[in-house]
Amino acid sequence: MNTNAQHTSGHVVIGVDTHKHVHVAAVMDTIGGILATLTIPTDTGGFRQLLDWATSFGSVLAFGIEGTGSYGATLASFLRRAGHKVVEAGRPDRRLRRMNGKSDTLDAENAARAVLAGFATVTPKSADGEAEMIRQLKIVHDQAVEQRTAAMVTMKAMLVHAPDPLRNETAGKTQIALARHLAGLRPRQLDAPEDALRHALRTLAKRWQYLDTEARDLTKMIADLVHRAAPQLLEPFGIGVDTAAEILVVVGDNPERIKSEAALAKLAGIAPVPTGSGMTSGRHRINHGGHRQLNAAIYRTVIVRMRFHQPTTDYVNRRTAEGKTKREIIRCLKRYVIREVYHLIRPAPRTISAAS
Repeated sequence: MNTNAQHTSGHVVIGVDTHKHVHVAAVMDTIGGILATLTIPTDTGGFRQLLDWATSFGSVLAFGIEGTGSYGATLASFLRRAGHKVVEAGRPDRRLRRMNGKSDTLDAENAARAVLAGFATVTPKSADGEAEMIRQLKIVHDQAVEQRTAAMVTMKAMLVHAPDPLRNETAGKTQIALARHLAGLRPRQLDAPEDALRHALRTLAKRWQYLDTEARDLTKMIADLVHRAAPQLLEPFGIGVDTAAEILVVVGDNPERIKSEAALAKLAGIAPVPTGSGMTSGRHRINHGGHRQLNAAIYRTVIVRMRFHQPTTDYVNRRTAEGKTKREIIRCLKRYVIREVYHLIRPAPRTISAAS
């Protein structure tokens, strides 16, 4: 006889440790503790096996999945479509890992315990709409821009060793003109270092042109998606397509998962962190966590407003007269922008009224 069955509530949570080829799950009853574990392949058949196995132990309260943005994304999407609650179960505490060791089974059990204890509460991004499309395109776009920059830096470095006629021909040219000129080189032989240099410059120039075209095409696609997904984000002063795209990537396709502007500020690394201890209560420091790309995008918006937005300029002058430093003023303005963004990304009330 199964002794665990005599002391179970019929309400369970499932913890899942995700990997590339297999996932390991553990089922935990609210009063009976860990009941069983299961290893499944990372395909639809394995996901169905996990769901049937989990529901056989009773009513599933939630699935706690590690890595919902990577290896666990497909499983999280499958379970969400099946109508189950899915939360992100972060990495276990390092102290517990040192004390108890680490294995796939232990990680799955720790994920289940984190959900049951209320430590794991974050709703993962749904990744089923325009925000996920923008994220995928931005990955390729950012890489193309990075490689384009590297190609231009290499071209200019190699031109230092070019013959005087070629250096004089390319002096003062813009990046586009320089790439066009070097791509038009016609080296005929390969007998001397100068010939190899011309071949190398021509290859780099063509690579730069290809990456430039690729980046421009991706920029247009991202801009179209931003206008389609959240055109209201482009209305405030200083928020362009790049910043709006970064906001959408971080927020995801289910913005209702972010419950308050404070939560969004923390997600962006803008909310201050308390550092009080003993006689120093009330002290705070800058949050160096959060999504650094979104933080940088909000910073650029603030700098643009400080230079060209008259109400912001007036605010800076007033706060400066009060004795605030520029760093403190920028911190305040970043929080103001996040507050503005939060109200722009909230689901529209008309969606609820139309459904009713």
